[in-house]
Amino acid sequence: MSRNFMTFLSSGVAIAALASIAPAYAQDDVVQAAADEPVYDEIVVTATRDSRSLQDVPMSVNAVTSEQLAKLNILDTKDISRLAPGLELTNTTGRNNTTTLRGIGFDADQGTDPTVQIYFNEAPADAQTVFTAMYDIGQIEVLRGPQGLLRGLSSPGGSITITTLRPKFDEVEGYMQGTVTDRHAYNVQGGVTLPFNEKVSLRVAALVDGNRNNQVRNITNGDYSRGTTQSGRVTLGLRPTEDITAYLSYQYLQSDVRQYSQVVGAANDFGGIPTGPRDFGIRDRVAVSDGVNRFQNISHIVNLNVDWDLGFADLTGLAAYQSSTLDQQRDSDPANSIPGLALPQHTISPYRVPTFELRLASKNDGMFGWGVGAFYQKLGGTSRVTQDTALFFAEAPAIPGVTYLPITSYITAPTNQETISFNANGRVRAGGFTLEGGLRYTIMNGVREADIVSTSPGAPGALIDPFTVTEAGVPAQLRDLKERPLTGGATLSYEFSPTLTGYVAYGHSFRAGAVGYAAPVGISPDLVATQNEKTDNFEAGLKGSFFDRRVNFAVSAFYQTFDGFVSRFTGIYYNCPNSEPGVCAPGTIDNGADIPSTDGSFDFNYNGDATVKGIEASIDARPTDFWDLSINMSYVKARYKDNARLPCNDFDGDGRPDTDGSAAISGTGNVSFCRLTRMSDTPDFNLSATTELRIPVEGSVEPFVRGLLTYRPGVYSQQRNFNYRSRTLIDLFAGVRGNDGQWELTGFVKNVLNQQRISDFQNIPQVGTFAGPVQSGYSVISSTVPREFGLVGTFRW
Repeated sequence: MSRNFMTFLSSGVAIAALASIAPAYAQDDVVQAAADEPVYDEIVVTATRDSRSLQDVPMSVNAVTSEQLAKLNILDTKDISRLAPGLELTNTTGRNNTTTLRGIGFDADQGTDPTVQIYFNEAPADAQTVFTAMYDIGQIEVLRGPQGLLRGLSSPGGSITITTLRPKFDEVEGYMQGTVTDRHAYNVQGGVTLPFNEKVSLRVAALVDGNRNNQVRNITNGDYSRGTTQSGRVTLGLRPTEDITAYLSYQYLQSDVRQYSQVVGAANDFGGIPTGPRDFGIRDRVAVSDGVNRFQNISHIVNLNVDWDLGFADLTGLAAYQSSTLDQQRDSDPANSIPGLALPQHTISPYRVPTFELRLASKNDGMFGWGVGAFYQKLGGTSRVTQDTALFFAEAPAIPGVTYLPITSYITAPTNQETISFNANGRVRAGGFTLEGGLRYTIMNGVREADIVSTSPGAPGALIDPFTVTEAGVPAQLRDLKERPLTGGATLSYEFSPTLTGYVAYGHSFRAGAVGYAAPVGISPDLVATQNEKTDNFEAGLKGSFFDRRVNFAVSAFYQTFDGFVSRFTGIYYNCPNSEPGVCAPGTIDNGADIPSTDGSFDFNYNGDATVKGIEASIDARPTDFWDLSINMSYVKARYKDNARLPCNDFDGDGRPDTDGSAAISGTGNVSFCRLTRMSDTPDFNLSATTELRIPVEGSVEPFVRGLLTYRPGVYSQQRNFNYRSRTLIDLFAGVRGNDGQWELTGFVKNVLNQQRISDFQNIPQVGTFAGPVQSGYSVISSTVPREFGLVGTFRW
């Protein structure tokens, strides 16, 4: 398919969308529409572990249906954030999927439970696997606010539940969908249900996907970023009696991603790339690293959900097992500070997780209700890391003949953590009021340990003999994890009318503190292990509809406090007194006189008290039978308190983060400390809007246009000392479908404005030498993908 044709098609899409939105205002007004029958299908969610209308759930929830996913051609789970303002799903390196919600950030490498838990068919799962392949989805729900009662694992920011489509017992049905774009991307997926009888049914689904992910070319080796994913899922539905229903599913996933880190900036004389153009902007979309960045994932997920109607109550059982192996290779010098020498890191992480849950709950009717449950999960697997580093004896290692000491470190880190919890909740209804609440008692046991072996062949030119050093990656006194948190919450809701409900809610959650694996030996204890984190949230909301449910709305306000929020601060330079490389010896630190001024950099976890407050609102409307409109927005201030003193890089000693010039430590500690404000680099305000206009014509087809807009204002990152520009991303779709809904052909253009904005900025990386740090001059970034044109064909039966 030629690019000229795709350009012509996308231009038509944009013109048709802009030209056809205006006539929508000339349709029958909303008041006249009130005389019609309700037109919105009720959205049912399981946010409260039972089936309720979205409008009746006493919490802030975004529900994304399978129909919405198909209409907006959302093929990447991370794009769900475009429908849920304040939610950010990112992957800056190809391996570390992270989730931020309500400004509460998380780094997947910090060694704690995530701030937002991911559930796949009600079983906790890791984002790295779940976000890799999205197909045959029934519904995705974004639950906002602390979760510590209804699901097995506590989380301070919220939860995302992903439910796959289940087989029906009374009809053969399915779909096939194919997408192709001018950015070397393709996606083919489908699913089919085969009912054998009223008691046994089977659903089979599969996905094949390929793309160039961040659209970056490595000009050092000529390779492009690219990725391929294949996945298949089989779900067996069983209904042995009218009271028992069970679904047993197995999913296989194989993913292979090569994602190079994009750079911008001007190269130094001895860094970057040897020849050719050396200054790069965001639109050049280039990488310069010598080594490969490759991430492979092979996963097996088995999931069994059983529901048994006992008459007086419902008994629900869950048994799941995830077996994933992540094979990750990356160059530790992505900005190519040392041309011609790769510093590879190779990590193999097996992830073996059995999960079991049993719940007994009364029917969701009557004056009183109750529920009890038990949960069990065990994390297992031993990660093995091989890291090559080099210690240089001159300032310019790019000069031929410079002597350096090669060092290879082998880290073995077994995972052994067990979580058992018991919960109980109750409900009472009276005179329009409903009071619900409960508690969860959790038992967390685990051992956190790591063995580190560093070896080197020596450097004869520097009179250094071969050596091998063995050390413990976690101090003995910090290895045992034994916590007994009590979490939970309560809600009070009132039904003002059948179409208007208000609520107030309280939630409490907990996260165990983190331990820094392979932290510099002897560094101050506060930089090795954090304290536990606790959070309390208070929320009030109003949900309703009017004009015969043609307009639905929800608005909520909340205030959340953190006692010791656990966050990760990456690339922090440290200094030790009288030290060998990587070892902090006892003594007085004199950051003004120590040579070298820094002994290296490390990623440190740290606690900081914080508050989060904000307002979230959404409105869904169908002004006419042919026009749908949805607007979602959030305004959240997630800030550390004034007394929060957090690790930072402060090279010039002014108390604010910066990395200008040579690395240095300010103050009297092992690292610099700054008073930061933002808990993440998420702007306070976020907005998204979607619309669809169906054009009534005579015949058996229905033309349509759709649009998706997301707006993210600019924001200043204190930790990165960087101003992120605002982003306005617009996707437009135009197509035609059969009136029976069986087929649809759509052309689209994504990122219509072709905005290429930096979404993640890393300060210029440096490589240490005895004579001082060296750098290429490049900054490592992630950026939005350029404008993309494509076609989608869908057939349903």
